[in-house]
Amino acid sequence: MRTAIVVGAGIGGLAAAGALARTGWQVTVLERGDRVPVDRAALILWPNGVRALRSLGLGDGLRAIATPLRDRGVRRPDGQWLVQPRQPGPDTQPPIVVHREDLHDALIAGLGEGVEIRTGVAIDTVRLHAGDRPAVGVGRQRFEADLIVAADGIDSVLRRHLAPEASVVSSGCAAWRAVIPWYRAPRLPDDLPPNGETLGAGYRFVAVSLGERGSAGGSSRGGIYWVATAAGAPRPESPAVQLQLLRRWLADWHAPIGELLAATEPEDLIQQEVRELRPLPRQYGFGSGPGGVVLLGDAAHAMPHHLGQGACLAFEDAATLRSVMAEAVPGRTLTTAIEQYSRSRRPRTATIVRQTRRMSAVIQARGRLALRARDAALGTITPRLLGSVATTAGEWRPPV
Repeated sequence: MRTAIVVGAGIGGLAAAGALARTGWQVTVLERGDRVPVDRAALILWPNGVRALRSLGLGDGLRAIATPLRDRGVRRPDGQWLVQPRQPGPDTQPPIVVHREDLHDALIAGLGEGVEIRTGVAIDTVRLHAGDRPAVGVGRQRFEADLIVAADGIDSVLRRHLAPEASVVSSGCAAWRAVIPWYRAPRLPDDLPPNGETLGAGYRFVAVSLGERGSAGGSSRGGIYWVATAAGAPRPESPAVQLQLLRRWLADWHAPIGELLAATEPEDLIQQEVRELRPLPRQYGFGSGPGGVVLLGDAAHAMPHHLGQGACLAFEDAATLRSVMAEAVPGRTLTTAIEQYSRSRRPRTATIVRQTRRMSAVIQARGRLALRARDAALGTITPRLLGSVATTAGEWRPPV
């Protein structure tokens, strides 16, 4: 029996665990927390992420919880169009939005019989040796397997051992996320939809509908999901004070941003320091005896959320891992599969990270002269950049 250990039970780790189990691997998931982590916010998945999940056999579950997103364009704070909404082509697959709790439930349901989850296991060491299978440990306890998947997030212990050249750095901004449940969400006129994106001087606000108000189908966790990003460090104040600050910072922005912030309560708010890896690890696969270790998700390519590709790339990682590991057995075929995974994923993620950093520069411009130059160029930079991202994301297809 081929054995695998997945370190980390986030959405990337769960997707990888289920993918390996469905191809005959015996999988153990090790999670540092006392329970499997579940985020209270939502998640936008672009077509590449949707294709990856479908290739993992999760299409039916995803369809039941997802809401398609129509293009609502990009505005300036005064409501002026920066990028006009575009009508999708006949073959265009729109992005979707899902509540993270619903997605978590779908990933858990897709694990199957061959996965064991152990919580409260905070891995602190990794062993790679030419003559031995890879192993991870906590204290005196050791876990050994043919394949180890490091899906333990941006602060990955395994990556620090295996790829010390990759450092975690601040992206220069903070983000706030919230889901306003339908029973508390403001009732907006038909000509004032919540869906859309607004870019200002050092600020960004994105809002989307999560399901339909009053709908009996799909997620029971529907509402309006929004994300605000501001240049600078995270705020130390309480959620109530942070919410007051957001309302003040965005007070003169176009409707319905003020209405959405007014309907948000402090307990809805999730603040996050935005961080990234600079530089990326030089490789995503590391051999050890007849097997080895691979990096996946934020452990491999953590980036700012500006283009919404973090989770999508994690699901691409899992789909690629499933493909290359389907027939691999300990020995040369497994070590070759690990090398193939690294060769396939490293260039792809590097391209998306470069595009994300370009968007960071657009959002976080500071200083009077820089802001004037940024505002003058926004109308040409942003459509071109977003179009490039859409093309890059749309080109990916699950490996066979």
